[in-house]
Amino acid sequence: MQAIIRAALQNRLLVVVMALATVIGGYAAYRSLPVDAYPDISPSLVQVFVETEGLAPEEVEKYVTYPLESAMNGLPKLDHVRSVSNFGLSVVNIYFEDGTDIYFARQLVSERLQQAREAIPNGFGEPVMGPITTGLGQILFYVLEDTSGEYSRTEMREIQDWIVKFTLQTVKGVTEVLSIGGNVKQFQVRIDPQALLQYDISLPQIKRRIEANNANAGAQFIIQNDEQFIVRSVGLAKDLDDLRNIVVKSVDGIPVYLHQLGELAIGGEIRRGLTTKDGEGEAVVGMVLKLIGANTSNVIGAVKEELATINANLPEGVEVSPYYDQAQLVKAAVSTVTNALLQGIALVAIVLLAFMGGWRPSLVVALSIPFSVCLALIAMKWFGISANLMSLGGLAIAIGMMVDGAVVVVENIDRLLRESSADESRLHIVARASQAVARPILFAISIIIVVFLPLFSLQGVEGATFRPLAYTVSLAMVGSLIFALVVAPVVASLIMRRPKSEQASDEPSGLIGFVARGYRPLLQGVIRRRWIGVTIAGLVLAVGVAVGPRLGSEFVPRFNEGDLLIRATMAPSISLDKAKQSMTLFERQLLERFPEVTQVVTRIGRGEVGAHADPVNSAEIFVGLKPKEQWQTAETLDGLYSAMSAEFEDFPGTKFNFTQPIAAAVDELLTGTKAELAAKLFGDDLSVLDQKATEIAEVMRQVSGGEDVQKDQVGGTPQVRIELDREAIARYNLNVLDVQETISIAIGGDSAGQVFEGIRRFDIYVRLKESSRDRTEVIRDLKVRNEQGQQIPLSELARVEEVVGPRQVTRENNQRFITIQANVRDRDIGSYVAEADRMIAEQVELPPGYFLKWGGQFELQQQANKRLMVVVPITLTLVFFMLYANFGSLRNALLIMLNIPLALVGGIVSLWLAGLSLSVPASVGFIALFGIALENGLVLVSYLNELVRDGVPMAKACVQGAMARLRPVIMTAVTTGLGLAPLLFATGTGSEVQRPLAAVVIGGLVTATILTLVILPALYPWFADRVNGDDQATS
Repeated sequence: MQAIIRAALQNRLLVVVMALATVIGGYAAYRSLPVDAYPDISPSLVQVFVETEGLAPEEVEKYVTYPLESAMNGLPKLDHVRSVSNFGLSVVNIYFEDGTDIYFARQLVSERLQQAREAIPNGFGEPVMGPITTGLGQILFYVLEDTSGEYSRTEMREIQDWIVKFTLQTVKGVTEVLSIGGNVKQFQVRIDPQALLQYDISLPQIKRRIEANNANAGAQFIIQNDEQFIVRSVGLAKDLDDLRNIVVKSVDGIPVYLHQLGELAIGGEIRRGLTTKDGEGEAVVGMVLKLIGANTSNVIGAVKEELATINANLPEGVEVSPYYDQAQLVKAAVSTVTNALLQGIALVAIVLLAFMGGWRPSLVVALSIPFSVCLALIAMKWFGISANLMSLGGLAIAIGMMVDGAVVVVENIDRLLRESSADESRLHIVARASQAVARPILFAISIIIVVFLPLFSLQGVEGATFRPLAYTVSLAMVGSLIFALVVAPVVASLIMRRPKSEQASDEPSGLIGFVARGYRPLLQGVIRRRWIGVTIAGLVLAVGVAVGPRLGSEFVPRFNEGDLLIRATMAPSISLDKAKQSMTLFERQLLERFPEVTQVVTRIGRGEVGAHADPVNSAEIFVGLKPKEQWQTAETLDGLYSAMSAEFEDFPGTKFNFTQPIAAAVDELLTGTKAELAAKLFGDDLSVLDQKATEIAEVMRQVSGGEDVQKDQVGGTPQVRIELDREAIARYNLNVLDVQETISIAIGGDSAGQVFEGIRRFDIYVRLKESSRDRTEVIRDLKVRNEQGQQIPLSELARVEEVVGPRQVTRENNQRFITIQANVRDRDIGSYVAEADRMIAEQVELPPGYFLKWGGQFELQQQANKRLMVVVPITLTLVFFMLYANFGSLRNALLIMLNIPLALVGGIVSLWLAGLSLSVPASVGFIALFGIALENGLVLVSYLNELVRDGVPMAKACVQGAMARLRPVIMTAVTTGLGLAPLLFATGTGSEVQRPLAAVVIGGLVTATILTLVILPALYPWFADRVNGDDQATS
């Protein structure tokens, strides 16, 4: 250490230039850092989608989902597999261990998909991997608006799919653009069953004739006059007229054309979802998904630029307008911490000026802030850490701690300048003062960095959330260490002056002098009567023991994203049109009754495969809100949830669950549910699961704090089941396939090729006309043709009946489960789960093989707690050994470790007084608090040891040492506390996450500082090193 300080003072110009370069480099790094609202906490996940035309959920599970799940078993680094089997769609989520490279994971899944394809029966769909994005990847939603009223829903969807989407997909950082709403254009062939009888032809034959009359062919080339001519045969249908004139068969030499068998028209694809807006009817919507690892702000900026270009080239009367983008959230979250950072710097600067008693020492200390912050920013750029709520929050937390090392150095330089003889050079005094405190500073700052080790050990969501904070705090503290040992001595030697002789005094002046005059008699009294110190410490601990159990617990406080997402669940049997009517009515009522709401966009069911797997009876309602200060109904987010929940409690046929867009997406990916809390009931039989889940939901409603309690709807979907009679089929010389193919084409329809319009392509879809397939009785009369030309009614070949089947089947790790979800309001999640769990155990009896598991935020909280319970004790042990290494004394190390329980009490009490729960951010606060508390104790005990070694009597040394260290200890506490005060009182986006952390540190600093200044000097004689005590006795 001494050599470093000497070298720095001998090369002052070089040190100043390097410090300036660090500040300039930090500013440049900040300008180019990726910016996000929140660290991306999505798991390493690969999604596989299979569209299975018209299959019921139980068939999807049996034929598609199960083979897919089985194929994924045993993959390297696999964590678990979760799946949903819906009508016509299977979604399998394959979760890998944290830190698994997503491209490696996709490669593994891609290899196993080949195995899965062989196990899925032909015609039951093709597995495809979802977009390379994350839960936070839905960065921008936009709506296509027809201001002229001239365009049909089909035309609007065509503009979206072939102009807007096509162009946006070329933007760097965009991995996928998904469409929903409107009608996807189709060339529809609507067959009349009477014409089939009249012309003696079957639906499969018609499909094959259309395919045979719609193709191009290449015939290599010919040579003519030494020139090569490519031969092309063009037979593709270009429009409806070409299709109408396809000859399907010939009767007595007379051709039968396709148009004679039914109506040909342009229509829309079968829809499993749609979107509505502001209670005014349907809209066409696009969702932009960003590539994993792309810079959110840059991608949104590029997408908006591209949208401006697209708008300029769209047909007149059509425009694209974004209704949700993460840029506003990013800006709001980053500005919350940036403002707190700047306010913290200003407060710290004022404190320095007040305590240092002059602008010169204050300036030296204050310069450590820009230096440390800029060094951290350069390192963030180097390590690829984005500027977000947590990483910038780490810098805000460190603001007060950054100056600690410099305070101790400058304070010692200032003291020695006052006390030293006039003939000693200033440079020599600076070197001597800096070297005297170099070792304690090195150990103190190292301890602060070491206590943040538990955060580096966190995995999963909590790891992704808080690791950036740990990185930035540690990097800033490394910067402050370099400043304290290298830059501060150089700057002090350049600008600090020796006070004039009449000013030289042992007693500090200014504000600290005022504090010192009251502190000295208090300290002397406690040192004389040590039992007072022990009593104070005992009382403080007793308060902590009394208050601790009263604290609630949660994972991470929800932060206000500025918009709402309402999930609506309707009757399982509802049709898409009825769901549309219901949601349009809801939109109108929401806009009328809540003046805070600016716009409402609802997605019912699912759009293009790649983002959502919801059935028709599920809707997601995006609600845009005015800024919080303009709210009238409620002042808080929970208050608004409650008001809306109460207002729509009796809305006919619909249950609502209130959350926020990003929160819902992340909750669903992490825990499989879009609510804060989920009770998952595992078992085999869907009817037993349904019955027991109903009982559990009833119990959960009785527990106070539980709102929006609802179980998954697993049943209640009406089905028309066609049970084939094999004897009858054989009697009529038919195969099962012949019957199935006819049913499939007649009712569900099937593609018979495509019509190309330039690069645009649209399906040709063959199906019976609507009136011949829209009721069970009509289906019974459907005719199946055999090879002999007989047309046999379906009722003679099968039993056609109406039954009720499952709505969807959810599975996790190869087991079926059903979710009972809830949001917890005005109460912490931990105590709600404890009470609900006890009541369920008392009131609900589960059959053998059925078990309940709590998921959602509670599950994440338990995982975080489990890790912290292991890592924090290990870290404290490591810190103890570091203290022992520094002092070579167990007693000294133990005395400093006493700071921890007393600092803990202050943090607990401040959480309780602020009405906050014990959460992961609060745990981070406690970790930071340990470091600060230990740092102050270490600096004080080091000085006391030095005095005792120099022969000062024990009682006098305790008073003299505490008085000498009064200013640095108080300054450390006040600068750290005031540096965090803006975060404690901030109200912007994301402040909810930082508040518990700030409350813990500020509260803990109060008790820790009192302990360091009053109790620690009083107890020191009991914990002083024996050698020092012996030396003292002999002297």
